[in-house]
Amino acid sequence: MNDELSEPLQTEMFAASLRADYTDVKAFLEALAVKLEGSLPNNTTVTRHSSLFSREHPVKEIAVSLGDYQYRIGKDRQGPLQAQRAKIVRGIVLKTDQILVEQWIEELATALAEFAAQSAQARAALERFLI
Repeated sequence: MNDELSEPLQTEMFAASLRADYTDVKAFLEALAVKLEGSLPNNTTVTRHSSLFSREHPVKEIAVSLGDYQYRIGKDRQGPLQAQRAKIVRGIVLKTDQILVEQWIEELATALAEFAAQSAQARAALERFLI
């Protein structure tokens, strides 16, 4: 990301990237998992469905920890997409809120932009996210 980009513009770029594949839930979760694991491996945990004889292991849940919050999104095999935001202090979850997927995307995008502003290494990692 260029230094001249303002934080609101960075936030909108992250949000647009997150929304890119939102119409197909399976593809959305898979693309999001690949992007977040690739750009923020230390902050991202991806849980996959597993079955003994299945070749596919679709994404069950993605958890991204940034600052005092953990953002989770996922779905059961046949269920709807569910998004959560958890407030974490010293490793203890104080509060978990169910939120709308669009709100989750906006909040994660804002957190990513703030994270990118913290260091050159974080900014470089998030540039890979946008590619």
